[in-house]
Amino acid sequence: MLVDMSKHLTMGQLLKYALPSIATMIFLSLYVVVDGLFVSNFAGSRALAAVNIVYPVLMVFGSAGFMIGTGGSAIVAKTRGEGDDARANRYFSMLVYGAFLLGIVLMACGYAMVDPLCRLMGAQGEMLELCRQYGYVGLVSLPFFVLQYVFQSFFVTAGKPQIGLYVIVAAGVTNMVLDALFIGVFGWGVAGAAAATAAGEVLGGTIPLLYFFRKNASYLRLGRTSFEGRVFGKACANGSSEMVGNIAMSVVSMLFNFQLLRLVGEDGVAAYSVIMYVAMVFGAVFIGYSMGTSPLMSYQFGAHNRVEQQSIFRKSVGFSFAGGVVMCLVAQVAARPLSEVFVGYDAELLDMTVTAFQIYALMYLPMGFCVYASSLFTAVNNGLVSALISLLRTFVFEAGAVLLLPVAFGANGIWFATPVAELAALVVACVFVLAFGSHYGFLKPRKKKDARPAC
Repeated sequence: MLVDMSKHLTMGQLLKYALPSIATMIFLSLYVVVDGLFVSNFAGSRALAAVNIVYPVLMVFGSAGFMIGTGGSAIVAKTRGEGDDARANRYFSMLVYGAFLLGIVLMACGYAMVDPLCRLMGAQGEMLELCRQYGYVGLVSLPFFVLQYVFQSFFVTAGKPQIGLYVIVAAGVTNMVLDALFIGVFGWGVAGAAAATAAGEVLGGTIPLLYFFRKNASYLRLGRTSFEGRVFGKACANGSSEMVGNIAMSVVSMLFNFQLLRLVGEDGVAAYSVIMYVAMVFGAVFIGYSMGTSPLMSYQFGAHNRVEQQSIFRKSVGFSFAGGVVMCLVAQVAARPLSEVFVGYDAELLDMTVTAFQIYALMYLPMGFCVYASSLFTAVNNGLVSALISLLRTFVFEAGAVLLLPVAFGANGIWFATPVAELAALVVACVFVLAFGSHYGFLKPRKKKDARPAC
């Protein structure tokens, strides 16, 4: 069913609209989780640590898909809100073709950079070889990985978020089945994990191409277009916060791995791998909600419907904080059983993972609003503020905490780095929202006090 983006949505309807995007992001995160589960149980903790070292490198290159998808969908949705569907489709086609070409260029760059980046993070010997295996195989599908993320944003703008979910479920199931075959049956280890993920990504990028090339029941369709540098540049600038956020998260993961190898050893990296797998799934809820509701905000922003903008904002703030409380409580209770699934074969590693897990889980309390605030400014076409929130949240606060807290508190200080960084980012996000909210329409204008007559 095609969703009417112009109508008022209750909280239940808003959640229903965002649910396919939430489920989509969870399935995307399960790509890596399933890889880690099979690698850990069939190839051991060293192989698990190697995957966790090289995967952030792949994410740095793949983050171009987030940038073009989120930034471009905001422009396309706003253009639709202004009533120009023909121009919106022209922009959509140009952005998709451009993203695929950019993915090919980034794939070539990736082959030259995987080895030196893994060495820089401290990988050597057998671990370096495992990193190479996963990285070189994983890069084959990079152009489709980029398209996969581009289309997930555009499916929402096209009024068909449920189709995006079906595509990711198909890709995710393919990945899981091939993981079991390549790792569990054939014994291909990290190379098999990368090949299974690559197959899922190719599927996730190809199916939407076929869907949008054909006549379909959505608001968007791929067709002939011409390159418009101004629009493409604006999409990249507007979505730069998502790219900055993903690159920064990858860099922070590299810093975590570097510090853990130095202070704790390979077991520390393995413990962090388990925490990040769960964090990816939990974080996917916030990212998916933001991705699913941002085109709605962009559409209403283009239509100058301030009442509906404010309604979407209020409901989203409530979801962000309520979701954070629930996730934090669930993580505290589930820390041990979830850790046992990955590293139950090693009692000492299991205890370390559980302790780290429970500390790290405190970050879910402020995380939801930080993620939403960044996507909110992307939705109203202010990529600069969105990028600043992402940049401060990760590159400044989290990277700084990873480097400084262990100096004061030893190895356990590493696990507090993300909760401390998210709390600082919450303060910054609130300042920006209060400062610009009335200007962009998602907060009511402040009432001016009546001037009192002079005595």
